[in-house]
Amino acid sequence: MDRFDKKILFELQLDGRLTVTELAERIGLSLSPCHRRLKALEQAGAIRDYRAQLDPVVLGLNFSALLFVTMRDGNQGSLVKFEAALIDIPQVIEAKRLFGDPDYMLNVVVKDLEAFQKLYDDQLSALPGVQRLTSTLVMKSVIQNRELPL
Repeated sequence: MDRFDKKILFELQLDGRLTVTELAERIGLSLSPCHRRLKALEQAGAIRDYRAQLDPVVLGLNFSALLFVTMRDGNQGSLVKFEAALIDIPQVIEAKRLFGDPDYMLNVVVKDLEAFQKLYDDQLSALPGVQRLTSTLVMKSVIQNRELPL
């Protein structure tokens, strides 16, 4: 990956809706080489997808919480079942498996406290293999969806 590839990735992180022509102009390449590099970056998996970043507050998702999950045991079958069940909960917008204790960190967004309590009681506490859930409320998002440092 050379400086032009890094420039392409940097510019697309800032604005994923750039046309190839606009992208070529910004990075200082002609259209054909820029297009070839873009396709190569997509095929190599450096660019996973293109999507809009939505504002949860504007969409009525005003309540955010982080949940820390401690599993009963760490066997492969238990972890696979837990992770598969997470896929079916759209309010979990991010899930990370951690080293040590706790085992997972979940980022959850919902409408309000009542919606969070219902989600917690009905779905999150019933996830397979969970020993303990600990939650903390998000007061403010300071850094979110930051571009990767290239």
